[in-house]
Amino acid sequence: MLKIFLVFIGGGLGATARFLVTTILAGKLGNFPLGTFAANVLGSFAMGLVLGFLVGRNAESFRLFAAVGFLGGFTTFSSFSAETLTLIQGGQIFSAAVNAFGSLAAGLAACAAGLTLAR
Repeated sequence: MLKIFLVFIGGGLGATARFLVTTILAGKLGNFPLGTFAANVLGSFAMGLVLGFLVGRNAESFRLFAAVGFLGGFTTFSSFSAETLTLIQGGQIFSAAVNAFGSLAAGLAACAAGLTLAR
């Protein structure tokens, strides 16, 4: 039961943090989903930090709260998919491509940077 509680609390906090990030960044680059992009990159970086911290540690409660809960609630690849599709359907192919490939490249780089920094 504690495991479910840790994921529940972490997920709620992560989703709230994502809402705040996307609200603050809404409309900063026109129709480009900057908030979702930022949440994906920040979440990927944080995931790298968490994974790096967990190496060699017995910290299952922290993993459940931080990685599964908080970061699971914070990162927004379902929103990313919907927003990218909306851009495509709206004829904004360049913005869709920048969002899709930029999120992937920046997220992978940020996760690697977080993992490196944590080690």
